[in-house]
Amino acid sequence: MSIDVHELLVFPGPDGQAGNPLGVILDGARVPDADRQRVAAQLGYSETVFVDDATTGAIRIFTPSTELPFAGHPTVGTAWLLAREGKPVEALRPPAGTVPVRYEAELTWITGRPEWAPDFDFQQLGSATEVESHPQPADGRTYVWAWIDEAAGVLRSRCFPVSLGIAEDEATGAAAVALVGKLGRRVQIHQGVGSVLVAGPTGDGAVELGGRVSAVRTFALDGAAR
Repeated sequence: MSIDVHELLVFPGPDGQAGNPLGVILDGARVPDADRQRVAAQLGYSETVFVDDATTGAIRIFTPSTELPFAGHPTVGTAWLLAREGKPVEALRPPAGTVPVRYEAELTWITGRPEWAPDFDFQQLGSATEVESHPQPADGRTYVWAWIDEAAGVLRSRCFPVSLGIAEDEATGAAAVALVGKLGRRVQIHQGVGSVLVAGPTGDGAVELGGRVSAVRTFALDGAAR
């Protein structure tokens, strides 16, 4: 059996560069539960999304080593792809709960809750230079960040979710949601080699997360579902 995989870049900068690769399988229901972790590991993206029902927004999210109840760049990317395919949604429904969606001309927005994010070890450093030179941790889920312009809410970050099977994540939406939950303010995050995320509190304990998305390719993965 062959299934189509849509490869996207989520949170590229305004110049279209960088962004976090994402795999989305729109026919996710064709992949048995028992095979999904293996497929995600085979694809090797930091996350792979299986869309079980595009009408209701039901999705499942897997890293190469585990399933996540919620993640930021997979929900933003999947929402954008469904709209591109002529099936825009008002919400996505990963295992964590209902994730509202809205669309702008350039940005796709989702709303999540900080408590849905994995536990990250947030470390505020003294400068963007220190963030850029931070060594690769051996384990854990480390998120280092520093202000570029605190008054304007612009910061620099890197994320190392090693325990999730990812050495370094280029753009981590769930961590952005959790960080905004701690800071209580709107921020623009410059992460990785050039990704840009925007996030801010909604006033009810949730956080809205937005960014750009672009399509890279669609390819067939033969034998993924058995």
